[in-house]
Amino acid sequence: MLKPKTRWICQQVDEEKKRRLVEELSITPLVASLLVNRGFDTPELASSFLFDEDHAFHDPFTLIGMDIAVSRIKDAIANNEQILIFGDYDADGVTSTSVMMLTLQELGANVQYYIPNRFTEGYGPNENAFRHAAESGIHLIITVDTGIAALHEARIAKELGLDLIITDHHEPGPKLPEALAIIHPKLENSPYPFHDLAGVGVAFKLSHALLGKVPEHLLQFAAIGTVADLVPLVGENRLIAKRGIQALKSTDNHGLKALLKLAGADLPAINEETIGFVMAPRINAAGRLESADIAVDLLLTEDPYEAETIAEEIDALNKERQALVNEMVEEAIREVEENYPIDENSVIVVGKSGWNAGVIGIVASKLVERFYRPAIVLSIDDEKGLAKGSARSIMGFDLFQNLSTCRDILPHFGGHPMAAGMTLKLEDVGELRNRLNHLASKILTEEDFIPVTKLDSEIELKNVDLKALEEMQKLAPFGINNPKPKVLIKAASISQMKKIGADQTHLKLVLEDQGSSLDGIGFGLGSLLDEVSPYASLAVIGELAINEWNNIRKPQIFLQDLAVHEWQLFDYRGLKRIEKLSDSVSDALWIVFNEKFVSKFAHQNNELVVVDKLDKARHLDMTGRNIVLSDLPPSKEFLVSLLQGKQPARIYAHFYGEESDYFSTMPTREHFKWYYAFLMKKAPFDLKRYGDDLAKYRGWTRATIDFMSQVFLELELIKQHNGFITLNEVKNKKDLSESITYQQKQAHYALEGELLYSSVDELKKWFDEMIVGSVTNEEAVEEWI
Repeated sequence: MLKPKTRWICQQVDEEKKRRLVEELSITPLVASLLVNRGFDTPELASSFLFDEDHAFHDPFTLIGMDIAVSRIKDAIANNEQILIFGDYDADGVTSTSVMMLTLQELGANVQYYIPNRFTEGYGPNENAFRHAAESGIHLIITVDTGIAALHEARIAKELGLDLIITDHHEPGPKLPEALAIIHPKLENSPYPFHDLAGVGVAFKLSHALLGKVPEHLLQFAAIGTVADLVPLVGENRLIAKRGIQALKSTDNHGLKALLKLAGADLPAINEETIGFVMAPRINAAGRLESADIAVDLLLTEDPYEAETIAEEIDALNKERQALVNEMVEEAIREVEENYPIDENSVIVVGKSGWNAGVIGIVASKLVERFYRPAIVLSIDDEKGLAKGSARSIMGFDLFQNLSTCRDILPHFGGHPMAAGMTLKLEDVGELRNRLNHLASKILTEEDFIPVTKLDSEIELKNVDLKALEEMQKLAPFGINNPKPKVLIKAASISQMKKIGADQTHLKLVLEDQGSSLDGIGFGLGSLLDEVSPYASLAVIGELAINEWNNIRKPQIFLQDLAVHEWQLFDYRGLKRIEKLSDSVSDALWIVFNEKFVSKFAHQNNELVVVDKLDKARHLDMTGRNIVLSDLPPSKEFLVSLLQGKQPARIYAHFYGEESDYFSTMPTREHFKWYYAFLMKKAPFDLKRYGDDLAKYRGWTRATIDFMSQVFLELELIKQHNGFITLNEVKNKKDLSESITYQQKQAHYALEGELLYSSVDELKKWFDEMIVGSVTNEEAVEEWI
C-alpha cells in the first residue's frame, strides 16, 4: 500500500445530467462532468458558462448608493472640488485606486490618491489621514477596497465636513459607517445580482456608472485585482477576468508592459496564473515592504522610461520580499515547534517583535501549508504595546465568524472566512490564542486536521484526449469557485516509471488502462519511485494539460499525489547485492527462515525475525507492515502459515539461496531405470573412481549420479562401502517417492519453480490467494477518498 499525503474528496457526478450535457451541447464527457459538478448542470446553465462572449455587465445603478455617489462625484467635478481616492496597499487596492484615478482624470476631475503606510498607519482609513485631507482642502473622499469597517473614521469625516463615499467588498459588520454613500455588493437587501465582486470590481462598477458605458480600457486592471484577491471567479468576476486577461495580451499600458517584460512573461500566453504568480506578487511587494504608491504610479505613468525604472524597483522589492519571507517562515516554524506544538494547539498564534507586518499574511499561509492548522502571525510593536496580525484558515474553520466573537479585544478587525487581518493589544494575544483554541476544540475534529484535496471528478483514461483538454480550456479563467480541474484516476497500471531531473527529484510515468495511456509528470515526487511497485494498480490525482514538444501535442497529467490501495509486491529475486535491497526498503520487517543466513541480513539496519517453526509463522503479526522475505522457506507451508488471512502492506520477495537445484537435472524414472540396469551389469561399481566418467558418458552431472545413488541406498536397493556399490537382493518392489532424499529434492525443485523462477504475475496471484483477509481495492479506495 501507499497512503496519499492528503484526504482526497472527489465529487460524484450525476450521470444522467452529464449524459444530457454531452448529447445536447455536443461536448466531451470530461467537460460535461466538470460542468455538472460545478453547478452548471442544465444545458442552459452550461451553455451560458461556456459561451459567454455576448454576456453583458450588470447595471451598476442596481447597487445601493450608486445614484447618490455618482451625483456627488459629478457635482465635485463640475465645481472643480478636490477629490481624494483613499485606497489599500495590496494588488486589489492598487488596481482599484488606478481604476478610479483614470476614470476621474478622464472626466476632468481634480483628483489625487492616498494609500496609507502599512507600517505607520495600518490597514484602512485613519483619523490623521482624514484630518490632513480636510486641512488640504479636500471636500470629497472616495474609498476603494476599504472602509466598510471604518466606523470611527466615518464619524470624524462627518465632523470635519467631508463627504465620504465608501466602495468596498469586505464583509460588512453588524453596524455600518455613517457615510454619504456606501457602495457594497453584500449590503443587506441589495438588489444587485452578484455579491462577490473584488474591491476593484466595485470600483469598476462606479467607473461604469460615471462614464455611462462599460470602461473596456480598464478591464485589464480590474482583472488583475479580481484574480489577485482570490474572489470567486464566477458570474461577473468571471466576465471581468476573462475579458481583462484578453485585454492584457495586447496591453498598451507602459507600466504593465514593463512589468511583464521584466518577469519574462509571454504576452500572447498570459492567463490567470500570470496574474496570480507573476504580476500580483510584484505589485503586492511594494506595499508589503515600502509604499504602495510606486505600484499605482507604475500603472498610471505615461512615460515608458519611467515605467521601466519603477518596474525594476518593484522587481527588486519582490526579491527582497521572497528572502524576508523565507527567513520569517523558518523562525515561525521554530516558534511553533518549540513553544506552541500542534498537538496542544488547534489554532496557531505566533508573533515576534521585528517581524515585517507586510509579509505576515504570506508567513501565515506557509504555516497552514506546513502544519494544516488555522494560523495567525503577529508583528509585535513593543513600544506601542500592539500586535498587528494576519490570519489564514483551513476548511471547516470560519475565521471571520470566529474572530467576530473576539471583537472586544480586536479594535481593528476585518476579513473573510479563510483570511483576516487584525490589530490588538499585546496583553490580549494570549487571550486571543486561548479563545480561538477553545472555539476550535468545539468545531474541528481529528479528520479536519488532515489536509484536504478537493477533486472535481473521477475520470477514465479513454476520455482523456486532445479534444477534451482543448474543450476544458473553455472553463478558464480558473480561480476560487472555478478552480483548475483536479481529477482522480482510481486504478491504472504502470507502463513506465522513472526518476528524472538533474537531482532525480521528479517522477515521470506512463499510465495504462484498457488500451489507453497517459503521460504523467510529478514535480518533487521522485522519492515515491521506491514506494510504488511497477506491478501495482496506481491511483493518482492531478491536473490535466496538453504537452507540446517538438511540434507533437499529447495529453498529460501533472501529478499531485499517488496512492496504492492494495498490498504491493516488489520483486528482488536474483538480486546479488543485498545492500541494494536494504537501501530500497524502509521500515520493514526482515523475515529469515534459515538460521544460517541470519548473519547475511543481521547487519542491515532493519528489524529481523527468524521464522524457523510453523507456529511462529502462524502467529507473526504483519498487519500494515512491510515485510522482506529474505530467503527461501523450508517448505511452501511456511509461507501459507505466514501470510494466510493477514494484511501486509508490502512484500519484498528476495528468496536468497546458496545454490539452486532448479537448473540441474531432475532425474526421471527412466534415469533411475537406466542407472539401476547399469549397476546390475557392472556391480560392484567403484563410484568414487568412475562416477565422473559415468556422468560424462550420460551427459549428466556428478550430483545427479550421487543423488540417484543416495535414493537407491535409502530404498535399500544397494549397499555402499568405501566408494563401491553393490546390489541388494530385492524382495519387495519400492517406489522412488519412499525415499526421503527424493521427496526433499522434488519438493525443493517445485518450491524454487513456484517462488524463485515463476513470473511476477504468477507469484502475485499465489500471494493474493494466501492473503484472503486483505482489504479489497474498492474498500481501500472508499477509506481514503
